[in-house]
Amino acid sequence: MSNATLKQVIEHWHFVEPLLAPPQSESQYDEVVAMLDQLLTLIGDEESHPLSTLAQAIGNSISIYDAERFPISDVAPHELLRYLMAEHRVARDQLPEVGTRSVVSDVLAGKRPLNMRQIRALSNRFKVPLRVFI
Repeated sequence: MSNATLKQVIEHWHFVEPLLAPPQSESQYDEVVAMLDQLLTLIGDEESHPLSTLAQAIGNSISIYDAERFPISDVAPHELLRYLMAEHRVARDQLPEVGTRSVVSDVLAGKRPLNMRQIRALSNRFKVPLRVFI
């Protein structure tokens, strides 16, 4: 990292730091989640988007907040997805949020993790918090 780059980071840190540090209150949490939603809308399905590492970092800070304030039992995301599919009578080929039937099969087998776009879509579809899939 060059000195010029570091200088820019320092100058803009007060804008970036609130996104990366775990929220300290419910209102900060809501703001960071809203920003992540906007960022994920911008990124879309493009996993190689330059801002995807920022989205992942923000997701991590949200996860830290969630884990500290809302501990949940250790259920693997693919097991939770399997349960939700059964409860809602959803077949493997009825999950466009995750991908093709083969991608869904890999996720359900635990061979492939869910990405943030998939987690967001599944959270919306099944009306569960993002944190349950993280």
